[in-house]
Amino acid sequence: MTDLWAGLCQAFWLLVTLDADLVEITLRSLRVTLTALAIACAIALPLAAFLAVRRFRLRRATIAVLNALMGLPPVVVGLVVYVFLSRAGPFGVFGLLFTPTAMIIAQVIIVVPLVASVAHQSLRELWSDYHDLLISMNTTQFQRIQALLWDGRRALLTAALAGFGRAIGEVGAIMVVGGNIDHATRVLTTAIALETGKGEFAMALGLGFVLIALAIAVNLAIHWLGRTESEGRW
Repeated sequence: MTDLWAGLCQAFWLLVTLDADLVEITLRSLRVTLTALAIACAIALPLAAFLAVRRFRLRRATIAVLNALMGLPPVVVGLVVYVFLSRAGPFGVFGLLFTPTAMIIAQVIIVVPLVASVAHQSLRELWSDYHDLLISMNTTQFQRIQALLWDGRRALLTAALAGFGRAIGEVGAIMVVGGNIDHATRVLTTAIALETGKGEFAMALGLGFVLIALAIAVNLAIHWLGRTESEGRW
């Protein structure tokens, strides 16, 4: 119990004094995750709107695949990305393995199905309300997608924040393709695993507190943006 209390005190001191290693790891985590989230949203949100507006033969199958990919094991994603980026892989010539770029690629693959599925659920309901109006105005498909993305921006922000929460806590794929290299690819989750294995509980707890704070902030933002507490759906 004494060791635990000492570790908590040291972790709190690291946070208060803004330990250089802790700040570096946190900033790298945010940079990698936010970059991956921006790319994932650029892919997933238009795709979600397209699936809500457009009717085609494989639409239901595409939606089912997206929903299924939400449960894709991250370590499998890491393995696939590793194979493609390794020297024997088709993209090995670019030397991306064990770099932040490889971590971003893995996170994009993990986040896209989640953001697209969550966004599609909201945009589908919005499309049912706007369908007659937009059809009567003789709008193009591109204009319909634009209208849905703009008017559904609050729900889309919620989907994006859900993707951020998934990405910031990822460890399996990041460990495989990033390698957990100090001052290069070490992020919050991989650093916590490493420091715990070394017995450095103070740093592990400090990083854990930062990760928990980010997770809480994301969840509060989701509730605030969704206005669930003001509509009796908390």
